[in-house]
Amino acid sequence: MLSKFSKWFRTETKSVDTKLEKLQDILGIEIVNPALFEQALRHRSSIESNSYELYDSYERLEFLGDAVLDLIVTEIIFKRFPKEDEGFLTKLRAKAVRGDTLALLATKLNLNLMIEVGERATGQGVEYSKAVLADIFESIVAAVYLTIGYKEAYKFVERVMDEYLDFEKTVLAIDNYKSLLLEYSQSQRKNMPKYRVITEDGPGHNKTFEVMVSVDGIDLGTGTGKSKKEAEQLAAKKALQKLNQEI
Repeated sequence: MLSKFSKWFRTETKSVDTKLEKLQDILGIEIVNPALFEQALRHRSSIESNSYELYDSYERLEFLGDAVLDLIVTEIIFKRFPKEDEGFLTKLRAKAVRGDTLALLATKLNLNLMIEVGERATGQGVEYSKAVLADIFESIVAAVYLTIGYKEAYKFVERVMDEYLDFEKTVLAIDNYKSLLLEYSQSQRKNMPKYRVITEDGPGHNKTFEVMVSVDGIDLGTGTGKSKKEAEQLAAKKALQKLNQEI
């Protein structure tokens, strides 16, 4: 069975065992069913040139992986943001499982270097297609789920997202809190919010900023981040939370 991996990885300078070990290191698991993971990385273009069946590409696994990943990400953000409402969680999940995000994760894991592509598609950039990479990530999730279960699939997804996806920045991207605070101030006929840096700590390459936001001279909230923009967004979020309580 391991002989199939020589075709799968297409790198002739290293042993099959080394390639299998590399994939295991990437996933953080022991691969007990190599054929399933081979299928998870097989593009449909390889079906004809290698006499595979139509169902032997990653597409069936991607179908399952999409549902499994959706549940895993839902559980992760449900646990991490216990005070946020359904609307917030829905928006965050959508950003975490969108194609661009999954393609980024697949690339970070170097899965693009392991995709099996047919002769006709070779050199056409299939390995760099965001749609393909997103599908590959989902198919890998399905393969992990089918071989060692939901618990290990959850651990895999959580580890990868913690390593390569900044949830705090993703949260800030959901709503532009500075814009929302400005809209609120204008609706209440108040002056524009003002932001000022309270503290600035750390070396030049790794600074941390604390910012205070005020409206009409009244301090409404502080935020801390690795950039002034991030700190300002968090300060605006705190201000909106405070204003919402006072309304």
